[in-house]
Amino acid sequence: MVRILFFAAILLAAAPASAQRLSGNVVPEHYTLWFAPDLEQETFRGRESIDVVLTEPTSAITLHAAEITFGEVTIAAGGRTQTARVTTDPARETATFTVPQPIAEGRATIQVTYTGLLNDKLRGFYISKANGRKYAVSQMEATDARRAFPSFDEPAYKATFDISLMVDAGDTAISNGRQLSDTRGPEPGKHTLTFARTPKMSTYLAAMIVGDFVCREGASDGIPIRVCSTPDKLGLTAFALDAAQQQLAFYNNYFGIRYAFGKLDIIAVPDFSAGAMENAGAITFRERLLLVDPANSSVNVRKRVASIVSHEIAHQWFGNLVTMKWWDDIWLNEGFATWMANKPIATWKPEWRVELDDVDDTQGALGIDALRSTRPIRMKVETPAQINEVFDGIAYDKTAAVLRMIEAYVGPEAFQKGVASYLKRFSYANAAGEDFWTEVATVTGKPVDRILRSFVDQAGAPVLSVRNSCTSGTGELDVQMDRFIGIPGATAAPQTWTLPACFRTTGGQPRCEVVDRPRQTFRAGTCEPTVANADSRGYYFSEYTPESVRALASSGNLGPAERLGLLGGEWWMVRAGRHDIGVYLDLAGSLADDESAAITEAMSTRLAFTGEYLVPSAQRGRYQRWIQARFGPALDALGLPGDARDAEERQSRRAELLGRFASEAPLP
Repeated sequence: MVRILFFAAILLAAAPASAQRLSGNVVPEHYTLWFAPDLEQETFRGRESIDVVLTEPTSAITLHAAEITFGEVTIAAGGRTQTARVTTDPARETATFTVPQPIAEGRATIQVTYTGLLNDKLRGFYISKANGRKYAVSQMEATDARRAFPSFDEPAYKATFDISLMVDAGDTAISNGRQLSDTRGPEPGKHTLTFARTPKMSTYLAAMIVGDFVCREGASDGIPIRVCSTPDKLGLTAFALDAAQQQLAFYNNYFGIRYAFGKLDIIAVPDFSAGAMENAGAITFRERLLLVDPANSSVNVRKRVASIVSHEIAHQWFGNLVTMKWWDDIWLNEGFATWMANKPIATWKPEWRVELDDVDDTQGALGIDALRSTRPIRMKVETPAQINEVFDGIAYDKTAAVLRMIEAYVGPEAFQKGVASYLKRFSYANAAGEDFWTEVATVTGKPVDRILRSFVDQAGAPVLSVRNSCTSGTGELDVQMDRFIGIPGATAAPQTWTLPACFRTTGGQPRCEVVDRPRQTFRAGTCEPTVANADSRGYYFSEYTPESVRALASSGNLGPAERLGLLGGEWWMVRAGRHDIGVYLDLAGSLADDESAAITEAMSTRLAFTGEYLVPSAQRGRYQRWIQARFGPALDALGLPGDARDAEERQSRRAELLGRFASEAPLP
């Protein structure tokens, strides 16, 4: 799921303070769900049948339910049907069904009739408004399926689902399965849509969308794909369909496991709290994150939409096919989908250079980890509020960055085999972090288990302080590891990781070493300047001496990702008080003519910050003249006012330099 933090804060404010994990003595196998939404009254009726297995005799079954009014509840087992007494606990969001005579161990069927609210909280089954009318939309993650139907609302309780909806005659409905039938009635002015049974999935992946939606149709590898919207926005769906078709085929091939959910609907929804949600076979999106004007969209808009679509389709494997056992391992869903998202795009649109976006995302995650208040990737959560809090940059971007680091260390092909083996072993089931890293370590023969454990279960990020020395033409690297805190003068308790660091002399190939002690020495082979994070694939800060920074910058042998990583790392050395700002300015000045828009943007943002907040007012004229001397020729070389036929990379660089520096007039 792609989350928007502003709305996450609203949801957290509304979430209850406590929750209850279910006992595990009742396990669901199948749900049959019928919904009849009343859009005008903003309510719905529901009928439900749950086939369950009892692991021990009991006279009471507790499941999750919130904001639901119960009608009749019966439990059938062993040829006998009993009417249950219902006791609700709103604080714990549970309902307990108690019958007069104990139910034996084995199979039983729970039958429930109930009513619920199409709420205005953008959670569960809720009301959405657009175009002068109302829609019914679902958003179940993380703990809101219980607002739509009484359920065993924890990710480990996977089951199959049969879903049908009775809706107004002029509307349609979309759910997880392909549509099997559309029949009139049975009530006047209504029709009923019935959907195919789903594979085993968690409750938070159930989806119901009701309204006057229309769809653009396509297919990929024999899988029907639709991108749907309200009628007025159908013309904005073509780009997302193109992206989805390419991405689904890519993932089928990459994972070696065919897409499991029969069809794929991608729906732009009015009034949506999350950025997007990976419901199995029926992905929902905030409209502005899916719809693209074909005539007036920038490359950044198209990249954003393609990336989010790719992220959500990747979830159909990471999260939907294989699901974490509990929310403390949400990184197994979100971090993996983030790691995968740019892979199909890199093959589809190589000119977008999404590998530099990966570097930028790693820098963002390191920025979070530079704070004292950061958290480990995996942390204990129990309540809905605690669960919502872990959908953050640590779960998404840090996890993705750590996975990229391990992939570079073991090799892309070996890592791909490990990932595919994990997905096959746990298909239609649940897994924990240990399951993943054990599988990949076994397949690759590398200490992936030790590496991941050190990054998943402790907070913060390492900094490698690298010092070069040279004796008789042979280089040596002295490497010290500690936790990085991005505050001048701050210290932290001694901390180490099992870290695969990939070094590269500026004229050579990467060589990876496992750093797992506070101080280690490695042979460098030559006396050339050494890059401490080859291709910027590692998740760590690199601290060089100022002389080494200048030598690396002037070598001419750094790739774009390495230049971007060097800029980001050096900026953090300045922020932490480890280096003087002059080192960063020298580095930025040497890259003024760099042809990468990502590097221009990274420099210009930080240089603008420097001018506004770090340069004393008496020195601003001098600083502005320095900016013009370094970056003015680069802007002139790009040409003004520019040509709309220029490559997008060139246009982006020109726009960035104009926006940041063109208005800077020399001061006396």
